[in-house]
Amino acid sequence: MNEIEKLLQIMKSLRDPDSGCAWDLKQDFSSIAPYTIEEAYEVADAIARENVGDLRDELGDLLFQVVFHAQIADEGGHFNFEGVAQAINEKMVRRHPHVFGREEERTQTPPPGAWEQIKKAERSANANDGDESVLAGIPVSIPSLSKAEKLGKRASSVGFDWPDTQGVRAKITEEMAEVSAAECSGNPADIQEEIGDLLFSVVNLARHLAVNPEQALAVANDKFERRFRVMEADAMRARVDFAKLGIAALEVRWQAAKQKTK
Repeated sequence: MNEIEKLLQIMKSLRDPDSGCAWDLKQDFSSIAPYTIEEAYEVADAIARENVGDLRDELGDLLFQVVFHAQIADEGGHFNFEGVAQAINEKMVRRHPHVFGREEERTQTPPPGAWEQIKKAERSANANDGDESVLAGIPVSIPSLSKAEKLGKRASSVGFDWPDTQGVRAKITEEMAEVSAAECSGNPADIQEEIGDLLFSVVNLARHLAVNPEQALAVANDKFERRFRVMEADAMRARVDFAKLGIAALEVRWQAAKQKTK
């Protein structure tokens, strides 16, 4: 028995109605979906920390989530783990004709946009709800920054886009003014809507500059956390009550922390 077969057998044992784990038996697709998302983030975290040992372990945890979903699906008569593997194998072969296609296809460099054209054809072929929109198939539950990027990219594929970054920058300026107007009105719903429009425009600027907005914000978050922790540590060493410092003193310490973390 190889390790994949062993893992599948462990999952079956955990879900055995007579001798399985009570917690595992209670789970369904919806209840374990948050864990699946969490494990994917932990994979990304291990990569960001460049910890290969943790990456191996986190990939195992993520694989277990795939096996868990496949086992539940198998019990319901829908598909099994082999079907999952078959589906992704077929998809990868189909999407890489320059690697797996006919001889004449393998000798050609894929034209620009070929990947998206193949995916578009797949979406059209798989649309069983009649949704033929260019925006069809974007997952509802993906992070909002990623979804905004995908929406902008899909719209751009049919020409609905700014020709350059100048137009996006103008849109950001316009949205900033609308945020200010909403703030003056004092209506929380209007403020939220305009902040959302502003964020959407910033994501479009990132797309035009070939920057992944999720990764950019992750870097900014990490930078802020490192600098803030340096401020806290410096204040603690100086026996200063950090919470009682005024904004001017905090700014001085912030600038010092920036220098230390460059």
